[in-house]
Amino acid sequence: MITILGPTASGKTKIAVQVACRIGGEIISADSRQVYRGMDIGTGKDLDEYHAGGHHIPVHLIDIREPGHEYNIFEFRNDFLEAWQGILSRGKAPIMCGGSGMYLDSILNDYHLTDASETDSPKDKLQKMSDEELTGLLRSMKKLHNKTDLEDRERLIKAIRIAERSRTDSSGYLPKTIPDLRENTFGISIPRPLQMQRISERLTQRLRTGMIEETERLLASGITPERLIRYGLEYRFTTLYLTGKITFQEMEEKLNIAIRQFAKRQMTWFRGMERRGTRICWIDGQRPVEETASEIISRVTGGEKSNRNQE
Repeated sequence: MITILGPTASGKTKIAVQVACRIGGEIISADSRQVYRGMDIGTGKDLDEYHAGGHHIPVHLIDIREPGHEYNIFEFRNDFLEAWQGILSRGKAPIMCGGSGMYLDSILNDYHLTDASETDSPKDKLQKMSDEELTGLLRSMKKLHNKTDLEDRERLIKAIRIAERSRTDSSGYLPKTIPDLRENTFGISIPRPLQMQRISERLTQRLRTGMIEETERLLASGITPERLIRYGLEYRFTTLYLTGKITFQEMEEKLNIAIRQFAKRQMTWFRGMERRGTRICWIDGQRPVEETASEIISRVTGGEKSNRNQE
């Protein structure tokens, strides 16, 4: 498998499509929000990009759940395995592409996971505890690799239930059956100023082409503002604007800053993956897409192992 990762606005999707077109590949999306139907502009699906050389490039794990469903990493790993095995059975090359660090990491480092929906821990007891008590309990049960479980009470309780079950029962675990897929992992790198420029331009374009109207449709479909806000970034700030909490200008300014901060956190996660043993070959994303794709294919087919660190 080839993995092409990178922060938002790095151009990784266009590169993955070009690689897939040349080697007869199919793409597996590693994006935690593009799984939802109807959440298109805000998640940056850009489905028109999955065409190259006059062909449509198959892409998996996009539009597979209804909005409002709380998709999780356990489901992603199950869905990934099904897509990956299907691609191999067709004699095609799987290409994982995305920027959701934990999703990527769960495959490349073969996470050992349990299904939170099957846990039988006393949820009612946990609901009676304060956020501070819940946080302390989770910290006492496992080492926290990120703070996302602490940002939302429902996620915090789910994390505790998973940790509790993992101590006593392995029946809910997804087996560690994925071979080592880390060898051909490429990161798309662009200078920070260029990335900031792309983020601003892309945000302006999305606001002009219906991102707010998309959020209105999601709210009208019955998804609560609280749920949409939990999806973060675009949906958080457009929902706050539509519910009168902030002005249009505040929404645009705050969202621009939030996306930039998100891009920085993505790079922090990728660096953490490298420290944990994933060797990422960083590729200059400023060049033409065709040239970047050629370098990736050359490194894979030529067996080149050298790693180019990002400046």
